[in-house]
Amino acid sequence: MKIYTLHREQVLPISLKEAWDFFSTPLNLEKITPAEMGFVVLTDVKGKSIYKGMLIEYRVSPLLGIKMKWVTEIGDVSEPYKFVDNQLKGPYALWEHTHTFKEVPGGVLMHDDVRYAIPLGILGEIAHVLVVKNKLKNIFDFRGETLKKYFKG
Repeated sequence: MKIYTLHREQVLPISLKEAWDFFSTPLNLEKITPAEMGFVVLTDVKGKSIYKGMLIEYRVSPLLGIKMKWVTEIGDVSEPYKFVDNQLKGPYALWEHTHTFKEVPGGVLMHDDVRYAIPLGILGEIAHVLVVKNKLKNIFDFRGETLKKYFKG
């Protein structure tokens, strides 16, 4: 299984507490995901912040409008600096997304580090080159632009 990585970083003009409060609230993920992904949080998480072991179920349409279930578990949590979500069920053979936050002059430096793998062996590798790599890039580009507007940075 070939493992790929995606890294993004962005400075947001907010405090560390504001960053943690926003990103550790599962419902906010819907706000920063492109509409065409059909991303919906199914688990009742209203008013809840993440915690180690938290299971969150989503519905997502990653390709061709095909709906599928995605279940993640929150792994490591080091409030307010870091948390990790790991896919238990979904479109990837591996999905490990590490979110880190660090105070810097002017706000918070946010890092997204994703380790992921595509199922289906060589077919998955071909799909990665033809579709998945660019799809993920576009999703994280959208997030970056949306966060700039949301936090007016």
